[in-house]
Amino acid sequence: ATDQDAGVNGIISYQFSETVAQSDSSFSIDSSSGEVKLKNPLDFETAHTHELSVRATDGGGLSAICNVLVKVLDVNDNAPELVVSSFSSPLPENTKPGTVVVLFSVRDRDSGANGKVSCALDEQLFFSLRPAYKNYYELVTVSTLDREETAQYILTVTAADEGAPPLSTTQTFTVDISDVNDNAPVFNQTSYTMYVRENNVPTVLVGAVSAADADVGLNAKVTYSLSPVQPAEQPSCSCISVNSENGHVFVLRPLDYEKMRQTEVVVSASDAGSPPLRANVTVHLVVLDENDNAPVVLYPAQDSSPASSELVPMSAEAGYLLTKVVAVDADSGQNSWLSYHLLRASEPGLFAVGAQSGEVRLRRPVTERDSVKQKLIVLVRDNGRPPQSATAALSALLLKDFSDVRLQHSSPTPDNEGDSLTTYLIISLVFVSLLFLISTAAFIARKVCKRKQLKGGHVLYGADNLQSGLANAAAAGTLPHAYCYEISLTTGSGNSEFKFLKPVLPSLPPQHSAMDGATNDEQGFPCVPITTEDVAPDNAGSLCAERFNSL
Repeated sequence: ATDQDAGVNGIISYQFSETVAQSDSSFSIDSSSGEVKLKNPLDFETAHTHELSVRATDGGGLSAICNVLVKVLDVNDNAPELVVSSFSSPLPENTKPGTVVVLFSVRDRDSGANGKVSCALDEQLFFSLRPAYKNYYELVTVSTLDREETAQYILTVTAADEGAPPLSTTQTFTVDISDVNDNAPVFNQTSYTMYVRENNVPTVLVGAVSAADADVGLNAKVTYSLSPVQPAEQPSCSCISVNSENGHVFVLRPLDYEKMRQTEVVVSASDAGSPPLRANVTVHLVVLDENDNAPVVLYPAQDSSPASSELVPMSAEAGYLLTKVVAVDADSGQNSWLSYHLLRASEPGLFAVGAQSGEVRLRRPVTERDSVKQKLIVLVRDNGRPPQSATAALSALLLKDFSDVRLQHSSPTPDNEGDSLTTYLIISLVFVSLLFLISTAAFIARKVCKRKQLKGGHVLYGADNLQSGLANAAAAGTLPHAYCYEISLTTGSGNSEFKFLKPVLPSLPPQHSAMDGATNDEQGFPCVPITTEDVAPDNAGSLCAERFNSL
């Protein structure tokens, strides 16, 4: 400012006028020179202009006022800002593509190019950034999410202005993926094979199944159970149980290898999700054999009926096959391997038993000193631990009637064995039939001879001449006692019937019991010959009256 006065009146001083309502704390003025200086940095974003009122006063008290307008020029001193309006986390893994995860806005307090902001998202396959409205942006999903592959995503959004140099701001969003029950349990094996020995103790542990679920929480809690069998399938074994918590498999009751060699069940693993998911696996249970069955002899039969004897000709030589012991064992493997041993025999040196075949053969030729009937006991033993055994009782008959049969030393073939046995049976049958026919013929011949002898006799003993004859015989001392006999001899009959009646004559004195020409039988009874001349002159025969005293 200038003042035309001179001296003190022309000296001018400067100061800010207090009448202007403004903040002048950022400015200062030199009272002598009038220079306006900054006391503090200016902020374009706070005030674009500053209006100052400066008063110039001279020494005489006169003053003048001048307005000073300070315009603040913008510089790029403000970085962009991100303001989040919404943020969804955690995000379900079954979220559909295009779902908005973050909604935010950006701003820059600078002006012009310094205030222009652009946003960018770091490279990401599952999310993208798109503008929504004015300075608003959306962070959205672009593909299906899978918590089992990536449980958490870290998204970085960068906002930068166009100043020189440009300023930028980075915002990080951590998106957690929440679990959905979209994974069924998975067994660590496609199938299981477990083994148990027969005659096991009840509730024995034979193995375990294990399944894992890729989900978390209740969706990953696995429980085990036996899957029900479909009606069309064969019923499962009720002897198997599975622990629902740890998958341990138990056999509830003793098993018998001979009744069930293997079985299978279906074990189901189910999670606790809603709805629950499950998986099935087949468990094969193989029963291992124990040597709990003794051999059973099939031939020769060992029932209660008497065993048939094997026919052996006296001409049989060493190596002759008597029979073959056939036995089976219900066990398997080495428990069913059978061996045969001669346990006891009437002539131990005469027979030998094949250890593997069970064939009973002659060890040496048959001699006359050997007993006709031979008895053998063959021991059949399996190869189990401990071994079990059974015995087979055999008998053999050494026959001389087969002396014309010459057998080779070599073992006969099975066909020859059958033919020889058939021949022996036929010969035996013929022999028995001949004996029967001869006996029948002898009996018939004897009957015919008797009839012929009876037809040649005409002695008839009537009541009259019998009594007189007996009386004479008793008087003559021929009979010890007087009895009345009625004797009937018919021409057409081969039998003579004697009817003994009570005595009709008094007994003779004891002195008459001694009869001339009488003989005694083996027991001392008198045997008196009676000739037909005493009764009928035409008959030539004799009768022996025995044991009359006993009658």
